[in-house]
Amino acid sequence: MKTAGGTTVIRNGQLIDGQGGAPIADGCLVLQDGCIGFAGRSEDAPPVAPDTAVVDARGGTIMPGLVEAHFHPTYFNVAALEDLDIKYPVEYVTLLAAANAKLALECGYTAARSGGSLFNIDVWVKKAIEDDLIPGPRLAASGREICGAGGLMDWNPEFRKIGMEGLILLVNGADEARKAVRKLVKDGVEWVKTYPTGDAAAAETNDHHTLCMTFEEMHAVVQTAHNHNLKVTGHCRATAGIKNALLAGYDALEHATFIDDETLELMLERDVPAVPALYFEKMSVELGPDYGMSQAVIDGHQETLEGGAESARRILAAGGRLGMGGDYGFAWNPHGDYAKELAFFVDYVGLKPLEVITCATRTGAEILGRADELGTLEPGKVADILIVDGDVLDDITILQDRTRFLAVLQGGVQKAGTLNLN
Repeated sequence: MKTAGGTTVIRNGQLIDGQGGAPIADGCLVLQDGCIGFAGRSEDAPPVAPDTAVVDARGGTIMPGLVEAHFHPTYFNVAALEDLDIKYPVEYVTLLAAANAKLALECGYTAARSGGSLFNIDVWVKKAIEDDLIPGPRLAASGREICGAGGLMDWNPEFRKIGMEGLILLVNGADEARKAVRKLVKDGVEWVKTYPTGDAAAAETNDHHTLCMTFEEMHAVVQTAHNHNLKVTGHCRATAGIKNALLAGYDALEHATFIDDETLELMLERDVPAVPALYFEKMSVELGPDYGMSQAVIDGHQETLEGGAESARRILAAGGRLGMGGDYGFAWNPHGDYAKELAFFVDYVGLKPLEVITCATRTGAEILGRADELGTLEPGKVADILIVDGDVLDDITILQDRTRFLAVLQGGVQKAGTLNLN
């Protein structure tokens, strides 16, 4: 991915550096060759040449680019579970994934971690982004996901004879779990996504309190993945599934919906981050009737919403780490709505705007494994920056309005926004 050359100064805005501290009212960034050379008060900025390019933030907010920590690039207006794998041919899904990547970047998300994709499309989308063939967030790929046979993601009936190989690697036992990971190693993924538990979406067979993988299968996944320097995460709703994932050595948790005291203590001890992905639950409850969801499914999503919000509050209050993002691409939770989750965590969950932004920047970069270069505005970090017209701490919903984005920068290069800097 190309980076900008020369020196650029960004000033006249409040600076949120992503580290969780109070914003700097009259902030300034000095960029040098696509990296941050200075971040702080304007009066403390080093002198620059008279002909240095200057970007006026117009009294708005200068902040790190956002990180979507649970990104499904191949989901596109999914109205039913089976739409995930058989609605479109893989060629068209690839084009849709490229369009979703472009949209995420335009929404201010300069980096993302895939939470699973059809085939290994996200691996190749990542390469296309890095080679500057298409615009999109810096991406960590996970490819196909792993689930126990008969579990949440095993919905195609046997009589169809089509399997689930495009989206899910189904496993029966530890040996098949190891084999599935080895396939993903060859595909070139960085994260292995699994399904330790069910979900409200499958109320009759694999609801949010059921398990979809055995501990032995989960341990085999982790052992094999770690051997190849891959990280492991999992869709964890049920308390027992969260505990199994932590004991098996998972590197992150998706959802961590029903966490108890014992499991929270284990999570903190291992310093494992979680991505709650709760806005999806809210929209499932609100719009579920319009999409034919049964009352049992809607009730399950309501329970998940309430339990997940309480778990998120407890995790953060106890000193744990939360990432922001999740499950966009459904018809009732479409791509492009990513920042609605940020406002949701303020209005519904009760977090402070600065806490949510820290989760969506610094913690997101930590989850990606790229905290040394992304997620905060500090000297030496890559210049992935969002400049917004307005005070996002006073009104975090501003981040939902792309017309308020003055500039979205990756490596100092403008990729979106109303200003013309390039």
